[in-house]
Amino acid sequence: MPPGTGTTCTALFLIAWACGGSVCMPALRGGDPRLEDVRLPPGFSIHLYADSVDNARAMCWGDAGTLFVGSRDAGLVHALRDTNGDGTPDRRWTIAHDLKMPAGVAFHDGALYVSAVDRILRFDAIEQHLDDPPDPVVVTDQYPTETHHGWKFIAFGPDGLLYVPVGAPCNICESEDPIYASITRIRPDGSGREIVARGVRNTVGFDWSPEDSTCWFTDNGRDWAGDDRPNDELDHLTAVGQHFGYPYCHEGDWPDPEFGKGHDCADFVPPAAKLGPHVAALGMRFYRGTRFPEKYRHAIFIAEHGSWNRSTPIGYRIAVAFPKADGTADTEVFAEGWLQGNRAWGRPVDVLNTPDGDLLVSDDAAGVIYRITYTGP
Repeated sequence: MPPGTGTTCTALFLIAWACGGSVCMPALRGGDPRLEDVRLPPGFSIHLYADSVDNARAMCWGDAGTLFVGSRDAGLVHALRDTNGDGTPDRRWTIAHDLKMPAGVAFHDGALYVSAVDRILRFDAIEQHLDDPPDPVVVTDQYPTETHHGWKFIAFGPDGLLYVPVGAPCNICESEDPIYASITRIRPDGSGREIVARGVRNTVGFDWSPEDSTCWFTDNGRDWAGDDRPNDELDHLTAVGQHFGYPYCHEGDWPDPEFGKGHDCADFVPPAAKLGPHVAALGMRFYRGTRFPEKYRHAIFIAEHGSWNRSTPIGYRIAVAFPKADGTADTEVFAEGWLQGNRAWGRPVDVLNTPDGDLLVSDDAAGVIYRITYTGP
């Protein structure tokens, strides 16, 4: 992909080892992000939007323009606001401390909803109380307590319901409780829980099409099946109750070596697109702005956190998917450069439209948020 333009920063940083199983990958922990390494299509540039956002994960906007950011390992919920209109936040708050993996944030009717593994919390009228955040209201505490895939991306759908995924409590297993490996939805008060998608190993990002309001989501494939299998998936939910294959079938056409016996992959919903093996596809959003070229209108931007269970690392980038009329999607790399050789200096987690048509990207390894802008050829 042709390199784009970007700002240049001095690269002073510390490397820490991020390990999974027997595979270790060096990842940035603190310091200056090397934005000169990020390659974008012509006409695009990337800038530092906010630094020192500890373990930045999922993002959402409040009605008054506050950017809320969850974390996983830090246990914090951040709030940032641009009060002087210069395009970067100049006020910051910590809304909550010591929560259990509060990765997901969603805003609805003036309240901030936060996921914390087994519970969903609500901070009422939060934008009027950033200096003195209220104690959270427990919306529900009826989700599983397992922390394996227990952190949750959450979002309100066009139906006004809160969508809450429940990852598999393992790498690969068959659970008797149907709540595992699913996407659920609840009313804003926590009642009426319903499973809307099954066979979803671990989704950490979903959004609804601006054209037909159907739900699209990323799903992370199983580990320890080799470098090249299975692919992470971009999936498309078109009916309540659809099953996407886990743990019996992966990437649409590959039966699991352990649990696939006696199951036909044709019985499950295939992915709209295969995203690559172990890329750790997380946050995704439809592009709803008008600032980017027409090519990207209603395209899906996907944050790939990067592989750990692979001898040659891949991911650590932003992909873009272009939905087609048949429900599938073509994909290509949009932004890359966080991975240099076998070393990663940053790890994209979530993407979010800005009100004026730019794209924000959170990075939990660097503890920063980037802004991607299009200024023309």
